Amino acid sequence: MLDFSQLPSASHWKKIGVRPRHGIDIPLASLRTRESSGIGEFFDMIPLIDWCQELGFEVIQLLPLNDSGTDASPYNALSSSALHPIYLSLAHLPGHPEPPDASQLNALPRTSYHEVLSLKLNFLHQYFEIAGQEIAKSKPFQEFVTNNPWLFPYALFKVLKDKLQHISWQSWPEELKKPNFKKLEAEHSQEILFYLVLQYLCHLQLTEIKEYAHTKGILLKGDIPILISPESADAWFKPHLFDFSYSAGAPPDAYNSEGQYWGFPLFNWDDLKTTDFLWWKERLKVASYYYDLYRVDHVVGLFRIWAIPLGQHPKEGKFLPENPSLWIPEGKAILQMMLGASSMLPIAEDLGDIPASVRIALQELGICGTKVIRWERRYDQDGAFIPFEEYSPLSMTTVSTHDSETLQLWWQDPVNDAKEFCAFQGWTYSPDLSFERRMEILKKAHHTPSLFHINLLLEYLALFPELVASHPADERINIPGKILPTNWTYRLLLPLEEITKHAPLKKAIASLLK
Repeated sequence: MLDFSQLPSASHWKKIGVRPRHGIDIPLASLRTRESSGIGEFFDMIPLIDWCQELGFEVIQLLPLNDSGTDASPYNALSSSALHPIYLSLAHLPGHPEPPDASQLNALPRTSYHEVLSLKLNFLHQYFEIAGQEIAKSKPFQEFVTNNPWLFPYALFKVLKDKLQHISWQSWPEELKKPNFKKLEAEHSQEILFYLVLQYLCHLQLTEIKEYAHTKGILLKGDIPILISPESADAWFKPHLFDFSYSAGAPPDAYNSEGQYWGFPLFNWDDLKTTDFLWWKERLKVASYYYDLYRVDHVVGLFRIWAIPLGQHPKEGKFLPENPSLWIPEGKAILQMMLGASSMLPIAEDLGDIPASVRIALQELGICGTKVIRWERRYDQDGAFIPFEEYSPLSMTTVSTHDSETLQLWWQDPVNDAKEFCAFQGWTYSPDLSFERRMEILKKAHHTPSLFHINLLLEYLALFPELVASHPADERINIPGKILPTNWTYRLLLPLEEITKHAPLKKAIASLLK
């Protein structure tokens, strides 16, 4: 029996309690209510929280909510800490202004990201002209700005990005690459204040949502990508923390013979260490305003990362550190720092080709890994599926991820995987993933020894054809490695007001959690 009181993460477990928890995973952008403005918004979570409480779900997992500017991908953030103003619920702003008519955008089957962003920013500029100065005079706003030193550089960066038509900061005039902050603040005080006010409004709304979730016994789980865009305010303001001579990526493997080139710079860990990891600690402090738990994206990258010389093919890369004996001590030291920086409980995304020693290190730290049941196989032996009862309690079980095929798509392609899974379960394979079979899979996913059982909301909705798109491919959130107009634009087919009243769905989920 695992003694949680002796783990490095003991205080984090004590805060939430050691017991099995069930939950849902949803990109906030994918929510749809009758009040939405063409994209999911902070206050759209209220009916979702109520529904989760009614059903017995205790965790809502969200994808990153950081400002990604004109890119719909939540993993290409312009800031490690700033929230995206596209998620502001306009009708809930101070003074309760009348929001613009977004009915046409809200009726679209997918998010029209750039149209929504333009509509909201235009409205927010008008709102700022009316209410911005009053908000800026308030003591809570001034305390927020004082307590978050990352805010001013971020706001100035956004202003300069606007002024220079969003070109790369590395192409800016030299005087803006290493700017005179006092001079620029004097020149652009109102534009800077606009972005400060937006962040304050985002902060007010998301902290209110977190507090509401707690009244309903719901924990919010955020997502901390380990890498940051080379076009971020962080990379501009603190370039010494990053190594721009390499891009992070992935080596060729059985799933991608060419490897992957991500375009994100590496960290200068030596520079980070000289400040006692202040950048990371500030980032986690901000995240803790909003979340109780967080997903550590690509956790293996904290141990060793595939470094590709800038502009080269992924095959030209190498693992850094180059000495494998350094991987475990360095990765564990970083994760221990992260544990010490916040009371949020981390849950690691440790999918893919992960050294066994990394998973052992996570267990020693008391950090859950992630188990996608279709990929839990003994690849180093005969490829057989690992029996559910052998899953470690220090894990999160799920049937799919935002980057994978849905259960429905996986069932039909590649067929051999599903056939082998059926043989593992003693079932006869049928190309039709029936309601009964889907229920059995979800039931098993909710009753492994894992302490967390969290699935994409769409996997439950797919139990009933009227709740999902008629073409299963339209339910896919993202296809990694491909630039597609459908990536990151998935929305629920129906408004939450209808989904939460769907009695057969409630009954099905209730039986899954028993």
